[in-house]
Amino acid sequence: MPKKPKLLFVGDFEAQTHSFRHPLNDQFQIVVVEDIWRAITCLRQDSFDAIHILESSTISLGEIRDIKNNELVLEGMPDGVVLLDGENKIIWHNACMQKWCDRGDLAGKNFYSVLSSPEILGPDFCPLHTASSSQASSNSTLRTADNRYFHIHAVPATVEPDQTDQLIVTVRDVTTKMQQQQKMEAIQKAGTELADLKPEELKHMSVDERIELLKSNIVHFTGELLHYDVMEIRLIDRKTGKLEPLLAVGIEQEAALRELHAQPQGNGVTGFVAATGKSYLCENTSEDPLYLLGARDAKSSITVPLISHDEMLGTFNVESPNSCAFDESDLQFLERFGSDVAAALGTLELLVAEKATTAAESVEAIHTAVALPIDDILNETVNVMERYIGHEPEVVLRLESILRNARDIKQVIQKVGQAMTPSEAVPQSLQTESRPLLSGRRVLVADADENVRVAAHELLERYQCAVETSHDGEETLSMVRNITALGGYDLVLADIRLPDMNGYELMQKLVAHTDSLPLVLMTGFGYDPGHSIVKARQAGLKEVLYKPFRLDQLLETIERVLLEADVSPSTG
Repeated sequence: MPKKPKLLFVGDFEAQTHSFRHPLNDQFQIVVVEDIWRAITCLRQDSFDAIHILESSTISLGEIRDIKNNELVLEGMPDGVVLLDGENKIIWHNACMQKWCDRGDLAGKNFYSVLSSPEILGPDFCPLHTASSSQASSNSTLRTADNRYFHIHAVPATVEPDQTDQLIVTVRDVTTKMQQQQKMEAIQKAGTELADLKPEELKHMSVDERIELLKSNIVHFTGELLHYDVMEIRLIDRKTGKLEPLLAVGIEQEAALRELHAQPQGNGVTGFVAATGKSYLCENTSEDPLYLLGARDAKSSITVPLISHDEMLGTFNVESPNSCAFDESDLQFLERFGSDVAAALGTLELLVAEKATTAAESVEAIHTAVALPIDDILNETVNVMERYIGHEPEVVLRLESILRNARDIKQVIQKVGQAMTPSEAVPQSLQTESRPLLSGRRVLVADADENVRVAAHELLERYQCAVETSHDGEETLSMVRNITALGGYDLVLADIRLPDMNGYELMQKLVAHTDSLPLVLMTGFGYDPGHSIVKARQAGLKEVLYKPFRLDQLLETIERVLLEADVSPSTG
């Protein structure tokens, strides 16, 4: 039986051809569509022997040809395009839309159903209804069950004037963009959690435990979010410029222990990044002149600088066994995570400084608590010892032993404090400036005011002075006479008004004992009973400190006197 010719009718076929429809059905294959867009869809999917435009249709055959030509443009678009009727059913669609939906002809199907009834994320939660009812454009983002994202833009159609309920909808796949945005947000969240602990957790953790927690968090988030399982972090030693390893995962041991410096040449990609502060994407390690072996069989890598508050802290490196494994988005992700790592490392540095500062404060508190009592022991022991000198040699030996032990206690406390708070652990802003002329000097401070004696310990011992104190002139003289075995004092700092004598009288008695012991007198402005300052100056006194004086004035005065006296540091 011969095949019937196929005819395409466009328009209201029922109204105009009812009288001869049955005879036509006997002779032809009849396909009827109501509008031009359904006609275009039919023409794209099948071949026809003839097209008949009914009188009821508002479009001509020439216009069909024009639309057919325009369809070629729409087919070539990278976005999906659909024409919807008033019930959101697809009248026409381009090939891109069909490909995304992974099914055959979409004509006649509900727009949302071909996208597997996606979740509407907004900003317009009824975009098709809004566009149709308001006759204005509307936008929204859709998320499908398989976690794909589409951005849709709906506008009223103007192709056929009498079809005001039709919509033209463009559909753009924004899955990559949305997933990258979500990944960036996850990285940002992870960054805040790197060194974040609740107060009740912190109080049970040492600084070393916090450091290990930070390192494990870095490894965890780098693997979970960035999917990198080979990484290395190095930190810059500010004094030497050396890049010290902080952590290494999947890196060859020889490479992890390799000595590197923050220099652009001869120190691999890591040294280059540390020196320049610029990120570096190595697409092929075998062809990159800067690359030094890190992980076994590594073919590509990314290295980013770790910068906190414009200060270079170190480098963060990840590697892959595949060539060209990383792209610009990977670089962007690692830079973002690296900034959080740098912030966390800055916090870590503060924790180390906090540890050092806390240790220093603890040692200082202990020292302050025992300094004056030990001075009292020294004073009393010296007074008792002078009574037995020449009479009871054994008693004198025991008292000398007490003096040594008391002084040893102070020295042990000071040494423990220095060991617990190494200078490199303390931020530059908190470090005490170096004063070589004061280090190791033994200073005797004579003042009846306890506050002055306490301050002398706190201020001068900060610069490694060995400080002892006395209450009056006679006690001062006894201390001077009985420290000869230790090499004597390097300097005596005395108030002009002691309970039992003035500054000039003390100076005379010190000179009688030794004329090489430097003396600095302290006095308030306008207070000079018996003109002792004038007399002392006439007798050779070089320096006077007027209360209240600043710390720098005290230090500079003592340094001038010691330098002039050219006295070597005492030992003991």
